[in-house]
Amino acid sequence: MPSTGRISQRIAAITESATLAVDAKAKALKAAGRPVIGFGAGEPDFPTPGYIVEAAVAAAREARFHRYSPAGGLPELKQAIAEKTRRDSGYEVDASQVLVTNGGKQAVYEAFATLLDPGDEVLVPTPYWTTYPEAIRLAGGVPVEVFAGPEQGYMVTVEQLDQARTDRTKVLLFVSPSNPTGAVYPADQVAEIGMWAADHGLWVITDEIYEHLTYDGVPFTSIATRSPELGDKVVVLNGVAKTYAMTGWRVGWMIAANDVVKAATNLQSHLSSNVSNVSQMAALAAVSGPLTEVEDMKLAFDRRRRAMVTALNSIDGVDCPVPQGAFYAYPDVRGLLGREFPAAAGPVRPQTSAELAALILDEAEVAVVPGEAFGPSGFLRLSYALGDEDLATGMQRLQDYLGRAR
Repeated sequence: MPSTGRISQRIAAITESATLAVDAKAKALKAAGRPVIGFGAGEPDFPTPGYIVEAAVAAAREARFHRYSPAGGLPELKQAIAEKTRRDSGYEVDASQVLVTNGGKQAVYEAFATLLDPGDEVLVPTPYWTTYPEAIRLAGGVPVEVFAGPEQGYMVTVEQLDQARTDRTKVLLFVSPSNPTGAVYPADQVAEIGMWAADHGLWVITDEIYEHLTYDGVPFTSIATRSPELGDKVVVLNGVAKTYAMTGWRVGWMIAANDVVKAATNLQSHLSSNVSNVSQMAALAAVSGPLTEVEDMKLAFDRRRRAMVTALNSIDGVDCPVPQGAFYAYPDVRGLLGREFPAAAGPVRPQTSAELAALILDEAEVAVVPGEAFGPSGFLRLSYALGDEDLATGMQRLQDYLGRAR
């Protein structure tokens, strides 16, 4: 008998992206006239560099880009991504191992959909980006959370991974620099984790979209390069969104063994066909061009990072480790839960970070994402990819409001 529900159980089980939901609510409140400061979405406040925009304008005038192109990506972009990967991480790949996707999220979904069968388990270091578990479940897999708190720098250990591994474990998800915590794994720990995965015959899916955003001289280390023992059982995900301030252009990619890329390309041929040709040509200019403007953006992110962490750690009950990558702070706010805060309807004692985030939005007009979106309660994620003035105003509001807790 067919199911009687209007919506399939598979799709009904998906939760809305918490980060986009917070950003949408903040924008709606601002449209209604409230001066909300949004720390929710991970989106650079800079415009896309001009030379990239000009490449897109030129492409839009070329008739050949008004037509369908190969589902797996323009050949010249795939070649440029292979060369960029060699340049930035020392990982040698061929253009045939590259699949160009409609943003990084599509690469995430297609990677899990290609590798997982129903019931396969994926080890997910936690806190995690909110989309990962949903993509795993959509592919029929089972996300297995492995939590690392601030006391260990939000970085999981081999011992933790080994305790979580079962005979159903097929994939390890590895993300460094991390969204939401900003943690960056040191090279020796990357090598240790990669060797452990190889010893147990696991696939590794590594999301490297924040590779260029590290601070304090901390280097980015690709597990694909640092752990050659993995052989062809590693899938690299990346994109232009964060590095080049191109979130709206929707260009990401997957790098994997030829059979994996071929299967994922078949999926994409039915799912969406090719990525916009104009966006692909913009991405070609980005990955082939200089990193000068990227470095300028990183200097601004670094300045904002230090200002945000200093402000957060000045609040009684908040403990914020210094993030070494990406553009997020992930403060521990468990010291604030259960305390009394003033509110328009009377004093409130939030018991979870979700309740605290809602209170902060209503009373301080500051939008933050609660820890429940990324794993356990008791934490908040704040993006510092916004203007200095807004950041200073938002931090002052948080200091003023949270400082009134009793």
